[in-house]
Amino acid sequence: MRTMETVRVLAPSGMLGAGWDHATVERGIALGADVISIDGGSTDSGPYYLGAATAKTTAKAVARDLRSLFTAAAGAGIPVIVGSCGTSGTDRGVDWVAGIAADVLAEEGLYLKVARIYSEQDATGLKECLDRIHPLPPSGELDAETLESCTHIVGAMGHEPIVEALRAGAQVVLAGRATDTAVAAAYPLMMGMPPGPTWHAAKIIECGGQCTSNPRAGGVLATIDAGGFTIEPLDPTVACTPISVAAHMLYETADPFEMREPAGTLDVRDARYTAVDDRIVRVEGSRFHLAGQYTVKLEGARITGYETVSFSAIRDPLILADVGAWANLMRTMITQRVRQTLELADDEYAFDLRLYGHNAVLDDLEPESGPPREVGVMLLVNAPDQATATAVAKVANPLMLHLPAPGMDYLPSLAFPFSPAEIERGAAYEFVLNHVVDCADPAELFRTELGEKTHA
Repeated sequence: MRTMETVRVLAPSGMLGAGWDHATVERGIALGADVISIDGGSTDSGPYYLGAATAKTTAKAVARDLRSLFTAAAGAGIPVIVGSCGTSGTDRGVDWVAGIAADVLAEEGLYLKVARIYSEQDATGLKECLDRIHPLPPSGELDAETLESCTHIVGAMGHEPIVEALRAGAQVVLAGRATDTAVAAAYPLMMGMPPGPTWHAAKIIECGGQCTSNPRAGGVLATIDAGGFTIEPLDPTVACTPISVAAHMLYETADPFEMREPAGTLDVRDARYTAVDDRIVRVEGSRFHLAGQYTVKLEGARITGYETVSFSAIRDPLILADVGAWANLMRTMITQRVRQTLELADDEYAFDLRLYGHNAVLDDLEPESGPPREVGVMLLVNAPDQATATAVAKVANPLMLHLPAPGMDYLPSLAFPFSPAEIERGAAYEFVLNHVVDCADPAELFRTELGEKTHA
């Protein structure tokens, strides 16, 4: 395949389904975009989406965004790459996005060859290669029981499976779980761009307009060449600055100068950020160090129990004068009532009481010391089954409504915002895999299907 002197990557947003002004995509096409890349999800929103294989976004929002991308890309004759489909990149997520894509293409009268890259892993297969799986800090060694407990496991692919799909003729690549940067780096690397500038540019544009002066205004265009890259906002009223671009290396990285990918490590210690004009930034000096061992990160989630939530609000000044003491009394009373009424031991359930407006976010790190004017009290119960979780919340119901603070000589009335007061949240999940697996072939954990998919 031919190489190019420059490659322009259009990133319309940080996530498929987030929405954007189609005019910004049209402007990116007019500026000469060679490929459109966008992330379809991540682990940012917690383990539920992986554990339940459910998308965070709504189908209508995804369809709207795909329509914008497909019509623009078809007119320009350039490919579209979507990573981490369905939020977590499970096989179900890839098929969900592929189904929406098929509907959009049919409605628009377009035929684009679609590749689906599946990244979900089978626990049985992984148990057979435990000697090749290593923990990332602070996780410990992986055992077979942990793998078996996961409802879904995915591997975070690098750019190589995406490149294979493009070389096979795919015009749309719908990938399972992928590193955020691999989605944007795949096409430039395939076209011969140097890895240092390519991986750095991919990191900067992974969240679309977040590296600009107005993240709400749309995406960005990265132009990569042999010596570096430039970043330009797609909205002409918005700017990139050296600080806004450099700062993105602080986003979701343990080290502001290094970032590990399956194939190696991006190193930006010697990167130089220069304003080309009042809107565009040039970056040079980025390097990429190939690793001695190619690794793929594994992500897995499992059910930790079932949750029921209840919420009440406090405006009583006597309670709020020492709401911490009231909360401690509430915890004691719930524990006693549950033991008396449901005959549950402390280790047969768990609950959390969070005081919004007081210290629900920072807890003991909260710097404010004065009494709040009002507080929202959230009770979150976790138990091995939904019925038990709800029973505990129901036992706590009278306390959430009428518990006096220590020293109060009257019964206060607090406020439930809805009826019934208890909301069953269903299964709760936790991440349990933070490990990498050594791979001889970058594509060995992934499966690609090109063209129409026939469902049984």
